[in-house]
Amino acid sequence: MCLSLLLASLLTLVQLNCENLFDCRHDSLKQDTEFTPEGDRRWTASKYWDKLDNTAKTIIACGTEDGDWRLPDLVALCEVENDSVMRDLTRRSLLRGANYEYLMTSSPDVRGIDVALLYSPGSFAPVRHYPLRVKPMKGMRPTRDILYAAGRIITGDTLHIFVVHATSRYGGERRTRPHRRLVASRICLAVDSLRAACQDPMIIIMGDFNDGGDSPVIRQICAKGLTDVSAGATGSHGAQGTYKYKGRWESIDHIIASPAAARRLHSCTVNDAPFLLVAVGRYGGVQPLRTYRAWRYRRGYSDHLPLVARFAFE
Repeated sequence: MCLSLLLASLLTLVQLNCENLFDCRHDSLKQDTEFTPEGDRRWTASKYWDKLDNTAKTIIACGTEDGDWRLPDLVALCEVENDSVMRDLTRRSLLRGANYEYLMTSSPDVRGIDVALLYSPGSFAPVRHYPLRVKPMKGMRPTRDILYAAGRIITGDTLHIFVVHATSRYGGERRTRPHRRLVASRICLAVDSLRAACQDPMIIIMGDFNDGGDSPVIRQICAKGLTDVSAGATGSHGAQGTYKYKGRWESIDHIIASPAAARRLHSCTVNDAPFLLVAVGRYGGVQPLRTYRAWRYRRGYSDHLPLVARFAFE
């Protein structure tokens, strides 16, 4: 009985970069031909459905802890192409019986990738949501919108969620850093607005920031009195971060919380279930089993591992 009450009071949140969750149809307004049957990746319907089910398996695995299985309550997703993909993920993949609903953006990103929030209606009841546009600076391509969603949780409290996919480091970390700082400034502005409207709001920011915890970008956000609750998160099968580049683990995915949320943190870990990993010959150890290795199809999951945070509510 006591264990059941504890489980009912735990809210499980997941941050996952899906790595190119595209359908196999060309959108004439986007640069997505790479992920079509005729494109460089030879992205067929069969590969698409495998990718959906692999994404679903990853999410389902994040609901397992200490033998007590329960699906995550909220899942922040990066690199999902469109509403059609999200509909297939929630209605036609291995998640079809999970009763998930979703919110997502429709951004000006040139490749057509967006962010989304999966939620269990029994755990999170949206009251409002909208995209936050990041106006590009000179020399910066249009980037992903930030998704903002506010909803009631089981305790009756309002939880404010931001889902972020900051600009990549393509072109050089230092040269692209101002682009990610622009994204951070937009987040900080939104946090200030929430605090002006309500006292001690419960805020959780989740996403792929393409920057580590000691970067100017994350420090800029945390300077607002927020805490990176995912700092130092590791897995139980060798993962020392969510992403591995040239043999080195990095933590570029983050879950950042306001004091009202951070003080309720129960745990935060990297889910490095063995099926999400592959042994690395050149550098040793393991790394995420991604969909492609260079141009070779591997039928994997993602180049990122999911972050799993649990918050306890009374």
